[in-house]
Amino acid sequence: MTIQNASMEIQHSMSLHGKVALVVGGYGAIGTTISETLALAGATSVIAGPNGDQARALAGELSHKGYIAEGLELDASNVAAIKELSTLLIQNYGSIDILVNCVGFNKEQKLLDVTEEAFDKVYSRTLRAGMFLSQAVAAHQVAAGKGGNQIHLLSVGSSLGFRDRGYSALCAAKGGLAALLKQHATELAPHGITVNGVAPGRTQTHKNEKALDHAATFQRAVADIPLGRLATPSDIAGAVHFFASPLSRFVTGQILYVDGGLTACT
Repeated sequence: MTIQNASMEIQHSMSLHGKVALVVGGYGAIGTTISETLALAGATSVIAGPNGDQARALAGELSHKGYIAEGLELDASNVAAIKELSTLLIQNYGSIDILVNCVGFNKEQKLLDVTEEAFDKVYSRTLRAGMFLSQAVAAHQVAAGKGGNQIHLLSVGSSLGFRDRGYSALCAAKGGLAALLKQHATELAPHGITVNGVAPGRTQTHKNEKALDHAATFQRAVADIPLGRLATPSDIAGAVHFFASPLSRFVTGQILYVDGGLTACT
């Protein structure tokens, strides 16, 4: 095989043409780039989240560029709404080939200050949402019999604690989701459905770029990262694209840490 042919084969394997991707939380700081990346790869990008206007605005931008996208409102903590939306997508598109769960919520509180209300809110918007998004999409994927892909956005907090931070609720929810996706991967494997997770480390987005303009703040942020920089949304979207593509067809139940080597040396 020539180098040119090998390159063409790899590009073809990354193609998502004809696939329908549901990206929940797909207009957030990282979700936006994921939605764009999957659309660029040829997928129909269905962007969902609690702010319907933002979802539709991003879908409109992608459509204007020539991609296929739709924005829909969805409260992922509402199980009935999840089921209703997934059924609607089957009616409109015929399938949901790819689920990307970018949903998450954090309320930072030190251990001795954690309240029941805050803990339950993080749980319902993170672990519980991931459970029932996966269930609703899996029901249609199993019925269709064509396989599929599910990708959950996690965090290095899925397996690590954070010094001097109050992340009890977040670490519990993301850690639970990390275990949950392995169980789902096991149950869905006989149906050709893969379930994987992408766990970003510290990431530079439009939400924190102003703070990171200060040299001292930036140096503290990258001090423990062997590659010497923060992740970008594109770094994370690339990992999601891999799990959504045929290149990962024999990979399931895995978590890819996109952290610049942080967890390798911590």
